[in-house]
Amino acid sequence: MRLFKKRSATDLSGRSLDRMAWHRFRRNPLSIASLVIIGLFALVAILGYLITPDHTPHCNQQYLELATLKPFSKATFLITDETSNHFSFLNRMVKGEPLNYTATPIIKYDCARDSLFCTPYNGDPVALAANQARIEERTFFLGTDAYGRDVLSMIMIGSRVSLSVGFIAIFIALLLGITLGALAAYYGGWVDNLIMWVINVVWSIPTVLLVIAITFVLGKGFWQIFIAVGLTMWVDIARVVRGEVFSIKEKEYVEATRALGYSTFRTIFRHILPNIAGAIVVIAASNFASAILIEAGLSFLGIGVQPPMPSWGMMVKENYGYILLDNAYLAFLPGLAIMLVVLAFMLLANGLRDALDIKR
Repeated sequence: MRLFKKRSATDLSGRSLDRMAWHRFRRNPLSIASLVIIGLFALVAILGYLITPDHTPHCNQQYLELATLKPFSKATFLITDETSNHFSFLNRMVKGEPLNYTATPIIKYDCARDSLFCTPYNGDPVALAANQARIEERTFFLGTDAYGRDVLSMIMIGSRVSLSVGFIAIFIALLLGITLGALAAYYGGWVDNLIMWVINVVWSIPTVLLVIAITFVLGKGFWQIFIAVGLTMWVDIARVVRGEVFSIKEKEYVEATRALGYSTFRTIFRHILPNIAGAIVVIAASNFASAILIEAGLSFLGIGVQPPMPSWGMMVKENYGYILLDNAYLAFLPGLAIMLVVLAFMLLANGLRDALDIKR
């Protein structure tokens, strides 16, 4: 009965091949580097507001007096009206928490006995009792945008949007693509013709236009963009799965499952798909990068994630006018984040392809 284990075709799909593939993969420095980059961005996305300098919801704490500060600029704040917040750990990590005090940017301050004298950016000097206020100095490591928001915090939370879109969109695309591609190849005949007709119709429509059309139907928002991207990326996966299933559905172990009366579902999902998992993983990693690019493009066009939720594409849109001015970094930094993540997933896909190529 070893014939009908999850990896049942030949010794080429057994554990020895798994070890050889992993050995080839880890000897590729670009693949390891891509995993490190993806892991770092994933860790930042998971921890979220726990590690961002600005832990307010959507990192939307604005200080107009501190607009377009250069990277590593420092600012002094007068902290007053402090209260206590009671937010759970999970709530702070996922949603953030509003400030439990009032922070006012100041130009200078002076302490005299029990009094604190401060000069705000806009207003007359004020005097406060030393026990009613405190001074805090902050460093904006990547500067601030036109609204005085911390750019580093927005980029960190923007990684959550991009990776979430990638994961959920690829999950939807895998669910549709694997199911339709496997059914088309396994049954053939009119089932294959019908599914291929649908695939060709979707394939003929430009991806961006199709996503825009679906977005207009579903509406603009965070969750709508997941569905819109996922419904346009299953075609590639379906075509790959269909071709792979066609190549192995007449193998002896598949014929044996039919002879033993196994159901179609069990034959496809327990004896065929595990043997084409390598091709599916490679196309999924490649499509993950495409999903991030599509989300960034939609946010740049204003029909993706909506403000105040930070998104890399939206940050590029809001700041691309500064490219010709002295603050080009405001558009360059989120663009660099997009490039790093997309490049990492493409390198990961190439590494997986080389490692899982049994002909090597």
